[in-house]
Amino acid sequence: MSEIRSRKSAKAIIFSYAVYAVMFFFTFMAIYPLLWLAMSSFKTTQEFQLTSKLALPEIWWWKNYPDAWIRGNFASLFGNSIFYTGLTTIAIVIFSFMAGFAFAKIPSKATKILHKSFIIGILLTLQSIMVPLFLIVNAVGLYDTRISILICYIGIGMPMGIYLATDYIKSIPDSLVESARIDGAPYLVIFGRIIFPMAMPVGITLAILTVSGTWNEFMLINMLASSESIKSLPVGIQRFSGALASDYGKQFAALVIGLVPMLIFYLIFRKQITRGVAAGAVKG
Repeated sequence: MSEIRSRKSAKAIIFSYAVYAVMFFFTFMAIYPLLWLAMSSFKTTQEFQLTSKLALPEIWWWKNYPDAWIRGNFASLFGNSIFYTGLTTIAIVIFSFMAGFAFAKIPSKATKILHKSFIIGILLTLQSIMVPLFLIVNAVGLYDTRISILICYIGIGMPMGIYLATDYIKSIPDSLVESARIDGAPYLVIFGRIIFPMAMPVGITLAILTVSGTWNEFMLINMLASSESIKSLPVGIQRFSGALASDYGKQFAALVIGLVPMLIFYLIFRKQITRGVAAGAVKG
């Protein structure tokens, strides 16, 4: 018996070490590119070309960051990215909740048809609708305006938002809505005081998806905006692949500048993100 137990304990120890080794490997593979990017952003172009790509900088060239910030016009683009991401996220969460509440709790003959129609929006890719979007925006005279960019961002994000919100709100007991209706509460009050607070977990999940998607979006805004004053941060970063393609230090510094806001977003809201994703996955 003792030999069997010792064999089982030895196998358990070996298995646990194997699991830790695999976890360490994949963690390293995920983190190392970011560390390499940050490290390379402090190298001069000459040092990057002549020395080992994996070596630490011989001289930490901090000047890459202010140079990249100025050349990329990041002060203006940074503000635009915050503007687009913030308004798009707020609009998608609120409108998706309102539509989800209507589809899930307000009886109507058209509810099922309208809800299923949004699945088409989920299946469509951005590349498949870029040309029609451009033609429509240009035809109505909204090309090269902030409002056109916001409308497109919100419209593209709404189908997934409505789908998630509807499925989550369906799990909220109908008795709560019925009791409030018996007490004379209108649907707007029910939505604001009962549904919206209870559906916040999926709202957090939706906000995370919207923030990351809008902040990193490049193709659509590059197509709909020609003025530098309304473009976003990814467009500014893309400039470094053109005339500044060989200036590696500034290229990497520009990429780090684009990554930092998302890292800060995660560090500040990591607890809410974890709770929101977990709750949304369990109930949704």
